[in-house]
Formats: sequence, C-alpha cells, structure tokens
Amino acid sequence: MKTDNKLIGAGLLTAIAASLCCITPVLALIAGTSGLASTFSWLEPFRPYFIGLTILVLGFAWYQKLKPKKQIDCNCETEEKPKFIQSKMFLGIVTAFAIVMLAFPYCSSIFYLKTEKQIIVVDKSNIQKVEFTITGMTCASCSEHVNHEVNKLTGIISSNASYENGNAMVEFDNSKTNISEIEEAINSTGYSVTDKKEK
Repeated sequence: MKTDNKLIGAGLLTAIAASLCCITPVLALIAGTSGLASTFSWLEPFRPYFIGLTILVLGFAWYQKLKPKKQIDCNCETEEKPKFIQSKMFLGIVTAFAIVMLAFPYCSSIFYLKTEKQIIVVDKSNIQKVEFTITGMTCASCSEHVNHEVNKLTGIISSNASYENGNAMVEFDNSKTNISEIEEAINSTGYSVTDKKEK
C-alpha cells in the first residue's frame, strides 16, 4: 500500500513539473507578480521526459491497483476496506489532475482575457512597428503573458508575441508610448528583450 502512495505522489509531482513552466505565468498574472513568469522556463526542455515519466508512473499505479489479488486458502483473514488515499477513486482523481496539468500549456490562453480597446490614431505618421527579440519564452502561455503586459500601455495598436519565433511584433502610436516603455513592459514579465528592429 505504501508503494501505491509513492507511485501516486510521483505521478502527481511529474505532471506538475511537466507543466510548471506554463503554469507560472498564469499564477504570476493572477498574483500580480509578473516578474516571476520565467522562473521555471528552464524546465521546458525536460517536458517530454516529465510527460513520459508521468504516464509510466500512473500507468504502473493503475496496473498495481487493477491486477487480480492472490487468493488466500485460509478464511481467517478478512479483507478490510482501503483508506480513501489508497482507493481507486483517489487514483482516478490524481490521474484526472495529471491530465489537466499535462494539457495546461495548450489551454492556458483562456486565462488571458482579450480586451477590445478603441485606438484613435490622430496622425498616421506616428504609427511605428517594431520587432522585439525575446529570450525565455517557452510556450503559448509565455506569449500571452507578453501580449497582456504590452497591451496595458497606452497607444498600443497590436502586439503579437510568438514563443516559436522568440519575438514580439508591436505596432504602436509613438506619440503615446515609445520603444523603451514597451521594452520595459516586456522585461517586467521576466523574459528579456535582446534586440529590437524597426519594421
């Protein structure tokens, strides 16, 4: 029974570790401490291993739970009801939680509300488009976090961050904001601007 508990705990921990780099930006957004967002981005290269380990450990835990029990010839032992933490229901709850954690990077964008803002451009010559090269982004949640912070600034027309390309294309009215304010907003997320090019 102790082995079952250890397997369940290991499965839970590996599932959380597999998604920690993508959960942190959302938790940082909720807590209002956006600088913590990139804290666990170093775990991203290990994500496939954590996923595999989670599946292996939980699969083995289910095998242990579902395999037929050996019949005892003696009728002297009565089978007692297992504690909740040792039950199939608890293992089912842990498995469901692990699936949610593993799927989190693919659905984390729902936590970043899309706000429609009215942009009034007085002079089209003030419109500027800049590409910011950013390090530290590892998933869609990171990109959404950058977009969220940049869109808080006045004068932003559009912000399109991409973790795949490691950049953010930002279009803005330079009479209302400037490149250094945008760079500061991006850096406040915990990711770093390494280069910027006007387009």
